[in-house]
Amino acid sequence: MGFKKSEEIAEAAMHAGCKKADMRVSEQIPLGFAAGAFIAIGYLLAIRLTAGLPADLEWLSPLLSGAVFPIGLILCLIAGGELLTGNMMSLSMACFKGRASIRKLAGNWFIITVGNFAGAIFIAYVFGHLGGMTEQAPYMDKIIALTQSKLDESFMHAFISGIGCNWLVSSAVWMSYGAKDGAGKILAIWFPTMAFVALGFQHIVANMFLIPAAIFIGAATWSDYFANFLPVYLGNSVGGGLFVAGIYYLAYSKRSSSVHDKK
Repeated sequence: MGFKKSEEIAEAAMHAGCKKADMRVSEQIPLGFAAGAFIAIGYLLAIRLTAGLPADLEWLSPLLSGAVFPIGLILCLIAGGELLTGNMMSLSMACFKGRASIRKLAGNWFIITVGNFAGAIFIAYVFGHLGGMTEQAPYMDKIIALTQSKLDESFMHAFISGIGCNWLVSSAVWMSYGAKDGAGKILAIWFPTMAFVALGFQHIVANMFLIPAAIFIGAATWSDYFANFLPVYLGNSVGGGLFVAGIYYLAYSKRSSSVHDKK
């Protein structure tokens, strides 16, 4: 078979979380930077592709954005990168299984948050601001409209949107652990990621690119960014930690332990 059984995926996710918990800071920082940059590039590509659509084709924008944005997560999981939203799932799984401590989880999340932010803001500033890729019409207008739609959401709406986002993104990561070849991983990643983008859910690392890009344009402020950061961060952690890791831990923990014991 080209795909692992559900309990084997649960075991793989737990082992991934253990590996991340024990990863050296000297590895976490560059891999976190890479992942933040990859997600930002995926978002930039989506904006460049959809910003110039005529008004009568604007309904295609969510679908087209969703079709190309997954390149960011594919790069993270196949080329290599430590992405916060995926770590929210795998490290939670390791903690539920008693294989990683809350201290290690918190330390990893903090360092990867910083690394992801550095990578995303690098793309926003160097490619977007200095390179002009987000500061000319129609791309600037698209950045402003997307940012305003994120910032206009209430705390509760942004929190719920964050849950939906990382339920899908972490499901993509979860399924990628089950694929036994590169093509299978790409397909596993693509469709759940496409769904979260098309639905307009909020992703904490994607916002690390989008909202700073608007700030460099002068269309938002850092206080706006941090007001959005908290509910989306909390929502993403619940989506990945409880709605993926928590559900599958309850469903498969005993069976995955049996598989591990047999090995």
